[in-house]
Amino acid sequence: MSPIPRRSLLKAAAVAGAAAQFGRALGSRDAAAPRAESAGDDPVILDWLEDGGLGAAPGSTVGVPWPKGVHRDDRTFALSDADGRAVPVQSWPLAYWPDGSLKWTAHAVSSGTGKLTLTTGAPAAPQKKVTVDRRGATIDISTGVITARIGRSGATLVKSVTRGPTKIARNGRLVLLRQPESEDGDQTTVRTERFDGAIDEVTVEQAGPVRAVVRVDGKHRKGRRSWLPFSIRLYFYAGADSFRMVHTVTYDGQQEPGRASGDFIRGIGVRFTVPLRDESYDRHIRLGGEGTGMLREAVKGITGLRRDPGAAVQAAQFAGEKLPDPATWDQRVTTRLQYIPEWGDYTLSQLSADGFALRKRTKKGYGWIGAGGGRRASGFGYVGGVGGGLSFGLRDFWEKHPAQLDIRDAHTDAAEVTLWLWSPEAQPMDLRFYHDGMGQDTFPEQLEGLNITYEDYEPEFGTPYGIARTSELLFWANESTPSAEKLAQQVEAVRVLPQLAAPPKQLIGAKVFGPGLFSAPDRSTPAKAKIEDHLDFLFTYYEDQVEMRRWYGFWDYGDIMHTYDTVRHQWRYDVGGYAWDNSELSPDLWLWYAYLRSGRADIFRFAEAMTRHTGEVDVYHLGKWAGLGTRHGVQHWADSAKQQRIANTTYRRYYYFLTADERVGDLMHANVDSDETFLVLDPIRKIRTEPYTPDRHALSIGFGTDWSGLVSAWLTEWERRGPKWEKAKARVLSTMETIAAQPNGFVQGTGLYDLDTGKFAIAEEPVVGVSHLSAVFGLNELCAELIDLVDMPAFDEAYYDYCRYFNATKAEQAARYGSNFGSLILFQGHSRLDAYAAVQTGDDKLADRAWDKFYRSDGYQESAPWKTEKVTGPTALVAGSEAAWVSTNDTALYGLAAIENLALLGHRMP
Repeated sequence: MSPIPRRSLLKAAAVAGAAAQFGRALGSRDAAAPRAESAGDDPVILDWLEDGGLGAAPGSTVGVPWPKGVHRDDRTFALSDADGRAVPVQSWPLAYWPDGSLKWTAHAVSSGTGKLTLTTGAPAAPQKKVTVDRRGATIDISTGVITARIGRSGATLVKSVTRGPTKIARNGRLVLLRQPESEDGDQTTVRTERFDGAIDEVTVEQAGPVRAVVRVDGKHRKGRRSWLPFSIRLYFYAGADSFRMVHTVTYDGQQEPGRASGDFIRGIGVRFTVPLRDESYDRHIRLGGEGTGMLREAVKGITGLRRDPGAAVQAAQFAGEKLPDPATWDQRVTTRLQYIPEWGDYTLSQLSADGFALRKRTKKGYGWIGAGGGRRASGFGYVGGVGGGLSFGLRDFWEKHPAQLDIRDAHTDAAEVTLWLWSPEAQPMDLRFYHDGMGQDTFPEQLEGLNITYEDYEPEFGTPYGIARTSELLFWANESTPSAEKLAQQVEAVRVLPQLAAPPKQLIGAKVFGPGLFSAPDRSTPAKAKIEDHLDFLFTYYEDQVEMRRWYGFWDYGDIMHTYDTVRHQWRYDVGGYAWDNSELSPDLWLWYAYLRSGRADIFRFAEAMTRHTGEVDVYHLGKWAGLGTRHGVQHWADSAKQQRIANTTYRRYYYFLTADERVGDLMHANVDSDETFLVLDPIRKIRTEPYTPDRHALSIGFGTDWSGLVSAWLTEWERRGPKWEKAKARVLSTMETIAAQPNGFVQGTGLYDLDTGKFAIAEEPVVGVSHLSAVFGLNELCAELIDLVDMPAFDEAYYDYCRYFNATKAEQAARYGSNFGSLILFQGHSRLDAYAAVQTGDDKLADRAWDKFYRSDGYQESAPWKTEKVTGPTALVAGSEAAWVSTNDTALYGLAAIENLALLGHRMP
């Protein structure tokens, strides 16, 4: 999502990969998997999203989809490089088809630069395997190069990291600084409290031979107080000298609007101690600047002195090599070494997306001096000596500012390294609601507010309690100070984590996401080429707007804005529900479909950042609203509409299955029981006229935005064979059956849902309850999957009927259902429903209507400018471009309609 150079795009070759024995699959199967090979069992060519392959990263994991019935659940996979040499691989199932055959498999590798070919067969074992020893009070993980000792209790997550006989790092722990008072309080009374991470549970999720994963859960504690839960995963790969950390915190503090006291976070960090054994002139500091730029210094510098120790000695120190015996230097230097300062402390702070500052000092209690600065630091550092040292990096360092890297006490025998996810030099984290309510104390007053600012306000609803954020860190245990080339490789791994990927050919051909809804970009006719150009324009525009409008920051990075203010030449960042988009009308889905069909690295990275954001920040993970998301607003958690449609598992599934990311897997599993949230919050409380008490046997749940969010979680749990997959499967089938049995099917709009049976009550009377929002949060894409997976003709017909009549004339609607659907909008976006039903039913009139509504209804028209205009000061804050006619609602709907219509009915374009 950030303006990372768009290196090579993913090549559209025939897929390839790697694999190891699956082991025992989770749960039982619905039916025996097919025993014979079938078409589709071809080699798959895997390639890297960006040039350079794995580089200095510890490893990469890729998800590969398979057509139904091709591979049974005990299939094993092998991997080879371009020269036919076996590449070690570890494989496991991610999802199954209902017949028990493999739908998605994950493949972990710890080596590779070019394309890799994935076939069935016995996997090669790595020469240096990952091993896990669970004995005693620690869990010891060896990659064959380094060994990490993981604590099972207490405050130390990583007790030590050794390489051979040398201890490179120890006492890896979490640090939290709490400031009980905000910046608008009395500064004379402000103090900072330190909390340490305390382990509650440690789980080994994978144990090799290529990849091991350890999960550590706990809370930050000081005295009797425990708060800010964390979930940490540590990833180790065979033969690697490094490991990866995925760090999640969930906010459970209190900050009351209008008050300066509360739980204001001053710093969130990960800290290691690095033992130092070399002479101070053989100890080195490296801190990443812009690009692969780097500060390269020694704790005791012997360059630039009044006396010269010798050119070879100076060059060796700059290179990080062991210096010759000082007895061989110019003795005018050797005899005065004690007078050369030792610089033990360094700090690099990135407090905005546009500037970092670097400073250093000799030791605590003495003055700091400036050591440089620039715009955007890489988030990388190193401290150590010729006998070994620790490299460390924080991904999306400047994008998720304020961030900071600290090195302390490098002049002693133990340096301390802290990677600050929230810099203690920034203002304290202020999550208070942004206004005082402006007298909106009653539902009628709140509805009036909605009518002017589009914000659905309600007292005490704009709370951040339960939101989360995930960060990614990398650590290397080096046997000596790395060369400049090696350091540059480590920097690149931090900035753009290498990702192995399956090609579009496999992603399209396996028919795993809405079969037939996306196809490869096609410019074979002028009409098709024009739509492809429009799709490229829209993506590029949003990519540019992220940079121009600075949509960065710890809580904001990954989201985009909802609507533009043409008068101010500015997105409506400060106007109620027009500000942050929070997945409204599925831009996440548009981006992932755009990637699946093209394999473009830039789209993947944009969608990755959005998935990380919307799944964590826009959704509650604790408290009474856990499992619900927040509607679009000035703050991601500000709006009082807490809904299924934002927590929708649909938006997470793509990233999970493409990367096997366990954290996103957690988010999807957590939604399996989110139907229970309808007991704690009435979604139509502000317009309901009759008294209402939630009844777990008769909850009013919509068949559109509500059910699409629920069924996506159930479907994913079922296909993953998660812990609750049998319940989830039953929910999928029972709700499909009882929606289909309604007098008007999907057009009925809502039903009374029983939490215990997982069924909708069958209404006695037909009702027309169609909303323009029902199908624009992933419903069409989910129904396409469900219809392909489940043999239920009544459901199929109920959905086809909804598709037939949404874009029909009012007379046609009334003739079919007794009344028309009322005032509707978003016809262009719904043209994809016409296209889907046309293909499924063979209805040529629907096919014609799909293109007619796409070209000649609402949304983006061919007559739109399809270009940007330059804006500069004093019109705009910074020079850049605008497309004042673009809105994110229209972009998401146009993007999905264009992609799906081209795939389904490209041959019938007018």
